[in-house]
This record gives sequence, structure tokens and C-alpha cells, in this order.
Amino acid sequence: MLKSIRFKLFSTLLLTTMLVVVGMHFFMRWSLDRGFAEFVAKRRSEHVAALLENLSEHYASDPDWRKLAGDKRKWMELLGQSSGHRHFPPAPWSEQALKEPSGLWPPDFPEPRTSRRIKPLELSVMLLSADKSVVFGRQEMLADLTLHPIRRQGRTVGYLGVLPGKPAHQPNELQFIERQARSFVWIAASMVVLSAALAFLLAYFLGRPLKQIAAAVKMLAVGRYHLRLPVESGDELGQLARDYNDVAAALAQSEQVRRRWIADVSHELRTPLAVLRGELEALQDGIRPFSREAVDSLYGDVMRLNRLTEDLYQLSLSDQGALSYRKERIDPVALLQEDVAAFARDFADKRISVQLDDQLSAPVRIHADPDRLSQLYRNLLNNSLNYTESGGQLRITLMRQPETLAIEFADSAPGVPEPELAHLFDRFYRVESSRSRHYGGAGLGLAICRNIAEAHRGTLTAGPSELNGLAIRIELPID
Repeated sequence: MLKSIRFKLFSTLLLTTMLVVVGMHFFMRWSLDRGFAEFVAKRRSEHVAALLENLSEHYASDPDWRKLAGDKRKWMELLGQSSGHRHFPPAPWSEQALKEPSGLWPPDFPEPRTSRRIKPLELSVMLLSADKSVVFGRQEMLADLTLHPIRRQGRTVGYLGVLPGKPAHQPNELQFIERQARSFVWIAASMVVLSAALAFLLAYFLGRPLKQIAAAVKMLAVGRYHLRLPVESGDELGQLARDYNDVAAALAQSEQVRRRWIADVSHELRTPLAVLRGELEALQDGIRPFSREAVDSLYGDVMRLNRLTEDLYQLSLSDQGALSYRKERIDPVALLQEDVAAFARDFADKRISVQLDDQLSAPVRIHADPDRLSQLYRNLLNNSLNYTESGGQLRITLMRQPETLAIEFADSAPGVPEPELAHLFDRFYRVESSRSRHYGGAGLGLAICRNIAEAHRGTLTAGPSELNGLAIRIELPID
């Protein structure tokens, strides 16, 4: 089962927060335990120092521990003075200690009971004389002791032995640690709950635009290009929404162009076919006699249909980059002169004067395919021949730019309205004025010309001419 982006965002945010909270909980607990252990160890050291001082003062009145030895009550009194407790040891310990022989210390309390009691420092110490003989202690535990010398007037008069083990905590200390531990747990739990709420809100607000985009993309996949997303932020999600809107608009425009293309192709094919069908039916029915004029008319319609299909084929090849180009270093001016000469009779029949204005100071050569470049020249010459009014003129100007060769085809009236200049290179586009389909073809020639120019790393632009007609400018890079 696929999980939504909201669930993934919620899970990621919640899991991340929980890891941080749990990590902080253990870190704070470790820090508390460590700090508290250091505090207790320091207090234990101070306690040992106080006990050593009390024993040193007692030694002043009791040399060699003669009075203290065997007096367990006095020993427990000294330990109680050092601990600051009024009643030391606690009743169970005191009773057990007095039952045992006078020199044994600490009292041997049963282990199960011991584990439930707080064992203070005083029940983990022994007193040794200067020669390390036991005054109060247990012989079997001597090897485990850490000895602290008891000094009096610069000499060691005895030793205080401390049994190993962690410092014992007092009840209030244990209560403090437990309270802090419970507080940490509640704080961690509260933070997890708060994080879950925040993660849910973040997942909702971050997932909402993503869900909208996903739904819009599904609409886009089935060809519904009208849907637009609201841009509610300036971040990556807002940019993604803007990009989607741009893609949807571009696809809608492409779909419109495709439909117009199909409609235009269908219309352009139907027109000559309808004429052919009508003329052939007229010949079959005997309405029109079979004559040379009828055959010429049929041939003209067939050739028009042939030119249209050839233009469509050439345009599809150029769009796909499948037109073959065999480029070499050529002289574009000589090639242009040959093409102009080939159209000289047609221009003369229509009484259109052609002027070739070569403004080049020196010959130039470019890297181009001579056949495709000639196709470009001839399409532009044919465009001027078809659209320029009889008695007009065509001026072809060649100019050298810093890195390009510019060739401008400027003819006389009729011209092209300014708003329509940008559409001249669109497929099947014709200016519905004096430059109409009565004179021209299917509106594919200039689209093919632009593809050829771009294949030569050049440009093709259109604008008004000084002769009140149309000026088409070719710019090709010079090697």
C-alpha cells in the first residue's frame, strides 16, 4: 500500500524529533548522574577528611588508641560526630554492632536486609594503628581497604581504612535523583506529544501543495491543460507550482497548434482534391469537354498538391533534424547570383525588377550545404515573386557584419502589418490581405527557411522594407 507524502513527512518529522528528545533525555540523565556522583564523591572526601581530623584530635587524649580499643560505643560516637547525625548508627545497625565482639567493624548485617538499607560511609571504614594492626575492623577485609593516614604533630599515628564501593546516598539525595528522573521522563513525553502535533501541522501544510500538484499532474497526463495551481509562497514549492503552470500553458499552446496544424493540413489537402474531383466529375458527365485546357488545369491542381505534400515532408524532416546536410566551404554570393539568374525570366514576366547590391569589400566564405542554402534562397525569391505586385521591385543587399554575413531580401508593396510580422514563420500562416493565398502557397515555405537557417547556426528575421513591402534578413556565421 502506497503511503502518502503527508504520512512520510509526519513520520520523518516525528521520528527525528523523538530521536532528538530521547537523546537529550539520556544525555541530561547522564549529565545529572555524573554531576551528582562528582558532588557525592567530593562530599565523601570531605567526610573522610572530617573523620581523620576527629580521630587525630581524639588521639591527643588517647595515645596509641588504648582507651578507644574495645570501646565500641565510643567508636560509634566518634563516627557519629564526623557524620553530623545525632543517632548513629541507625537502630538496626547499632543493635547488631553491640552484639558482635568489641573489635569487629562494620557490623555483619544480613545481605537481604542490607540491600534495602542506606549504608553510610561510617559503616565502610576501619581503624588501624600505626603498625597497621586492627583497632576496629575485620581481618578478612584488610586487603580491600584504601588507607588514609591519621597524622598528629607531623607523624602518622594510625590509618583510616575505607572499603571499596560507590558512595552511599542519603535518602534525600535519592529522592532528589528520582524526582529529577521522573521530571525528565514527563518532559520527554510532553515534548514527543508536542512534536507529534507540530509534525502533523507541518506535514499537512507542506503536503497540501504537493497533493495539489500531484492531482494537477494527473489531470495533465490525461490532456486537461486548463488547470492552474495557486502560487502561495516564494520557496521551492511555489517555484514548482509556477513551473507547472508554465508547462501546462506550453502544453495547451502545443495542443492548440497541433489541432490547428491538423485542421490546416486537412484543409490544404481538401482544396486541390475537391477541385480535382469536381473537374474529373465534369469530364465524366460530359459537362466539360476533354481538351488540352482541361488537362492543363488538372495538371496544375496535381502540381499544387504535390508541392504541398513535398513542403510538408521537408518541414517534418527539418523539425526532426533529419534533413541531410553536406556542409563545405562555399561562396554564398556566387550561389545567390546563380539562383537569382534562374528566376530572372519569371521576374521579367511579372515585370519585377531585381537589384543585387553587393556591399562586401572582400569575398567571404561560409561553412554550409550548397543545396540547402540554395533552397533557402529560392524559397525567399519565390516568396517575393508570388507576393510582390506586378511592376514592383526586389532589392537584395549583402553586408559584412563583424562575424556574420547579412543578406536582406526587400521587396515593394504589398507590405505586412506590424502585428503579423512575428507570425510569418509559423506553419500555414498567411497574411489575409493583398499577400493572400491567391498568390502564395500553403504557408510552409518560410517555416522551412527558418529551419534551414538555424541548421547553419544562423537567424532569419522579418520586418518592413524601405520599398513599402517586406524585408527578410538572413544572418550566417562567417568562418
